[in-house]
Amino acid sequence: MYSKELLTHFQNPRNAGELTSPTAVAQVENPACGDVMQLSISIAPDSGRISEVRFRAKGCVAAIACGSLLTELLQGITIAEARKLSREELISKLGGLPAGSTHASHLAMDALSAVLAKL
Repeated sequence: MYSKELLTHFQNPRNAGELTSPTAVAQVENPACGDVMQLSISIAPDSGRISEVRFRAKGCVAAIACGSLLTELLQGITIAEARKLSREELISKLGGLPAGSTHASHLAMDALSAVLAKL
């Protein structure tokens, strides 16, 4: 069963779409289930903080919710802070994930790692 928070992010995803001039973009895929997530971020040159972040996902309810929440967690933080985000924190803030949906949190964190590697 999905938590209320997870369903809210699925039904009303935050920061969905693409950025017109991102600092970095990365796309990852889970070959086992076929879910795909793209993450794009813009870094403010004056502060070094993430000024904008967007995601696109093709996948299950949990994948879309994880992408949505991840963008909220990234908004306004530094790259160093972004590198410290954990999968457990993402899951906790979503109100938990069913055992069969944990792959979605891995997908979101893999997308984050991939985009941060491009900076």
